[in-house]
Amino acid sequence: MDAERLSDDVHLSIASDADIVAARQIGRSLAARAGCSSTDLTVVATAISEITRNIVTHARRGHVRMQLVTKKGWRGVMIAATDRGPGIADVDRALEDGFTTGTGLGLGLPGARRLMDEFHIESTPGKGTTVVMHKWCAVDD
Repeated sequence: MDAERLSDDVHLSIASDADIVAARQIGRSLAARAGCSSTDLTVVATAISEITRNIVTHARRGHVRMQLVTKKGWRGVMIAATDRGPGIADVDRALEDGFTTGTGLGLGLPGARRLMDEFHIESTPGKGTTVVMHKWCAVDD
């Protein structure tokens, strides 16, 4: 599903906890501009936290792009997170609640998928992972 660019296009490097906090704040701000409810602002920030935490934990560094988008009369926010880390050998299993390759609870990817309206992940072992998520918030007037 193609989404048309609406305005802001933000690119952030992700390599630390401070970068995760910055990404959350910017994502909330963009979602507010898209017309998201206060509940959806929290949802967007939480999904960003989960995805960027995976970058820091598993790949050490990566990149997030966030932008306001519109599609079929709806406004929203798109978040695309990319890393060149170890990749995920079994994406389907990684999307199951409780599956983890580390010390976490295994709720990050499946949680982010549940929170967002659209969620797509591509991963190649040894090459990295890309997650693209959308939250649709308001109908254009």
